[in-house]
Amino acid sequence: MHDTTALLVELGAVILGLGLVGRFAGRIGLSPIPLYLLAGLAFGHGGLIPLDASEEFTMVGAEIGVILLLLLLGLEYSASELVTSLKTQYPSGAVDFALNAVPGAVAALILGWGPVGAVALAGVTWISSSGVIAKVMTDLGRLGNRETPVILGVLVMEDLAMAVYLPLLTAMLAGVSLAGGSLALVIALGAVGLVLYLALRHGRLISRAVSSDNPEMLLLVVLGLTVLVAGVAQQLQVSAAVGAFLVGIALSGEVAEGARKLLTPLRDLFAAVFFVFFGLSTNPADIPPVLLPAALLAIITTFTKIGTGYYAARRAGVGSPGRWRAGGTLVARGEFSIVIAGLAVATEPRIGPIATAYVLILVIVGPLTARWTQPIAAKIEARRGGGDGKSTGTAATAEKEPVAKSAPERRLGSHDDLTPEPAGEKHE
Repeated sequence: MHDTTALLVELGAVILGLGLVGRFAGRIGLSPIPLYLLAGLAFGHGGLIPLDASEEFTMVGAEIGVILLLLLLGLEYSASELVTSLKTQYPSGAVDFALNAVPGAVAALILGWGPVGAVALAGVTWISSSGVIAKVMTDLGRLGNRETPVILGVLVMEDLAMAVYLPLLTAMLAGVSLAGGSLALVIALGAVGLVLYLALRHGRLISRAVSSDNPEMLLLVVLGLTVLVAGVAQQLQVSAAVGAFLVGIALSGEVAEGARKLLTPLRDLFAAVFFVFFGLSTNPADIPPVLLPAALLAIITTFTKIGTGYYAARRAGVGSPGRWRAGGTLVARGEFSIVIAGLAVATEPRIGPIATAYVLILVIVGPLTARWTQPIAAKIEARRGGGDGKSTGTAATAEKEPVAKSAPERRLGSHDDLTPEPAGEKHE
């Protein structure tokens, strides 16, 4: 009885604290992710007041948080949107990988972490935060800008690449052989291909089988199916997160819309628990020694992300102001960097502190670069006598003219990090 009482007291205090922290973050216009991480650091091992009674429950809640994050991400896309993005955005996706994953891999090798640590840290520095970026673009009123579909195209490519990256990382972390890792990758690719085929050809049948006019039944069926598929995927060394992502892709239309509305509050709760749990598992004393490498890595990958957005927007024919805005907007890292580090921390504990410090830096810097990269670039170009810099005002106005929303753009807002905006309908 005593253990149960302590568990309830700790859980109640944690959830209440998360609510207050989230409200405070909203008041100051900041993503709540860094505050959740700091809260975890404060109450984890080596923190101010260690939470022991609720540690096991929090760990399970964190696993559910990852699954729900990826499920809701999958619900934002239809199979046709993913296929279209693959066909049109793959050069930008390749540049994104080369510019942003390589610095993380090189840093890990310099730190002596070996191949597994290199692959894990490459993922941490590679994936932008869709949630933070969605929030920033909404706050800045850029949903109708010409560069917005480009930004979302890059994010779609990153999200889809997770379906290949996570199984590979999971296999490496499990210490399986090359043949075993190749098998996991083949299974993952086969699963992605099969789900895309079924969703394209038989998406209505799948959605009809899951559909229910009763919200309670819909919630139970979708959540139960997701957790079941995630468990099977984990057993196959494919990654539970990828399994949840594929379930989301397979659902479409009214089912996806209804499931998204029902599951968003659950995602927000358990995702917050996940960030807190990651902080709990990181000793605050381990962070100061890695602040310098984390800051250097953050500086390097800030510029490489800006370069990624600039290249992708130029390739799409967007003018100079829009190119710089696209680059600055993509800088933020957040939820998926922590997901990747959370998977790797058991095998490579040193990745936890540096990933925490790295995300804390960029989740704060990201909104600043989104706002100020283009004005700073315009001043530099003007001083150098560049044509684009002199005509920045006119060009910027032109870039803000509303354009027809692309398919992936309709997802923006509903994938906000723990403070969702109203979501558009997901079309097949």
